[in-house]
Amino acid sequence: MDIEQLMPHVEALIFASERPLTMVEMVEMLSNAFELPIEENRVATCIEAVREKYDASYYPFQLREAGGGYQFLTKKEYHRTVLQLNGDKHIKKLSAAAMETLAIIAYKQPITKSEIEFIRGVSADYSIQKLLEKELIVITGRNEEMVGKPLTYATSKNFMDYLGINSSIDLPQLKDITNIEIVMPTSGSEAQPEGEGLLMVTADGSLEQTAD
Repeated sequence: MDIEQLMPHVEALIFASERPLTMVEMVEMLSNAFELPIEENRVATCIEAVREKYDASYYPFQLREAGGGYQFLTKKEYHRTVLQLNGDKHIKKLSAAAMETLAIIAYKQPITKSEIEFIRGVSADYSIQKLLEKELIVITGRNEEMVGKPLTYATSKNFMDYLGINSSIDLPQLKDITNIEIVMPTSGSEAQPEGEGLLMVTADGSLEQTAD
C-alpha cells in the first residue's frame, strides 16, 4: 500500500478518536485493518502529510501532537467561537488558590505539599484535593530524601491534553522561575517600631508612650 492510499486511513483514525492516538496504536490498528504489517516510518510520513495539509490557513483546525499522541485541535483564532457550542459547562473552573497551586506544580514537578505551602505561604490541602478530583494532577510517588517520605505531585496527562501540549517541557519558559525570592515572615522583635518607647492604649482609649 502506497502513502497516498494509507494517508486517508491515518487521517480517519485520528479524526474519529476521542483522545490523542499514539504512533504505536495507529500502527497496530492499521496493521489489523489491512491484515498486513504497516511500518512505523510509513505512518510517520502520513502524519506529516496530514499535518502539512491542515496547516493551510483555510482550515479551522490542525493536527497537533499532544498528551503523548496525535489529535485534531481547533486553531486558537476559533476558540472563542467554538466555546459558544457548550458554554461554560465543560470549562473546569479553578479558584485563584488552585490556579496558583497548579502553576507551582507544573513548573516545579515533582513537588511535595510542604514545598508548595512554603512557596505559597498558606495551606495547600484543599487546592491539591480539588486538582486531584479534576484529574489535573497526579501522585507520582514519595520523596525518599525528606523526613516522613511525603507524597510528590505532578501534572497529569489530562492537564497536557487540556493545554494541547505534549510534556511539561512545552510550557512557557519562565527564565527566573528558580530564582524567585521567598519573603519570610517578619519576627516580632523586628516588627517593633523604632523610637524611645512603644505606644499603648490606656483604659480610657487614649494613646500613651511607654519607656524602654
